[in-house]
Amino acid sequence: MAEDNKYVEEIVRRILIGTGNKGKFKEIERILKGIGIEAILPEEEVKVEEKGNTFLENAYIKAEAYYERFKMPVLADDSGLVVYSLGGFPGVFSSRFWEIDYGGYEEPVPDKDTANIRKLLRLLKGKEDRRARFEAVIVLLLDKDRGVFSRGVCEGYIGECPKGDKGFGYDPVFIPSGMERTMAELDPEEKNRISHRGKALQKIVDFLKNMPKD
Repeated sequence: MAEDNKYVEEIVRRILIGTGNKGKFKEIERILKGIGIEAILPEEEVKVEEKGNTFLENAYIKAEAYYERFKMPVLADDSGLVVYSLGGFPGVFSSRFWEIDYGGYEEPVPDKDTANIRKLLRLLKGKEDRRARFEAVIVLLLDKDRGVFSRGVCEGYIGECPKGDKGFGYDPVFIPSGMERTMAELDPEEKNRISHRGKALQKIVDFLKNMPKD
């Protein structure tokens, strides 16, 4: 492992994480630290219009915007919750589900995450099919000519009420398949092993370990 870490460090030592979400940053930082890469939180959040129709399009839009601003290797992701009985919603609208027309407006109190969960549970009330998946696409731009992307998925279902305080976003109501605890009840190491973002990031880590130097 030590030799792997040294090899990765010779290629790229620091990666800017293209996000203003501190919860997401900490998850990514923890994994990159394990292979000797320093995750950098931007000194300022770059305002990006996420106008893509897919997670991949939005992840690339963000990565490109942060690279143009800071001119260093950038890792950006777009992720969200896909609920089967809601026709795939909230999907790419996961972070602002509370305000879109589908399902009606929800007051963002006490915060947007709570409003998103409240709206989701309201729309699922009385539905037998509560299956859902978390999906993440990560784009890594090493420079303006080199980049790679990966995808990770975590299947599960939506619980009846929020539980746990260790996660963010929809974690308190998402229960991974084969478990009885929500994502927000899992320790960080356990979550990273099974989460959509953890799986996608591990593919990026494997790419970095095996990337030719030339």
